[in-house]
Amino acid sequence: QATPWLPVLSRTLAAVLGGYAFTYAFTAALARLLPLAPNDALIVATLPAFVIYPLAILWSFCCRNATQAWYGVALAVPLAVIGFWPQLMRALA
Repeated sequence: QATPWLPVLSRTLAAVLGGYAFTYAFTAALARLLPLAPNDALIVATLPAFVIYPLAILWSFCCRNATQAWYGVALAVPLAVIGFWPQLMRALA
C-alpha cells in the first residue's frame, strides 16, 4: 500500500463518527419500539448506548479491512428510519 495511514484514518472515522451515528440511530429506534411511556422508553433506550458505542468502536478495528468497518455505519440507516419515522413523515408532508 502506498499510504498505510489512509486505512487507519478511515477506520478511525468509521469508529468515532460511524459508531456515534449507529449508537444514536439504535437508541432512537429502541425508544420508538419499547412499549413504555415516551419518557421512560427514552431513558431505558439510552442505557445500552454506553455499551453499544464502545462495541461499535472495537468492531470497526476488528474488521479485516476498512470497507467492512463502514458497512456497520450502513446499518444505522434502517435504524434511523425506524427511530425517526414521525419526523420523517412530517418533513415529507
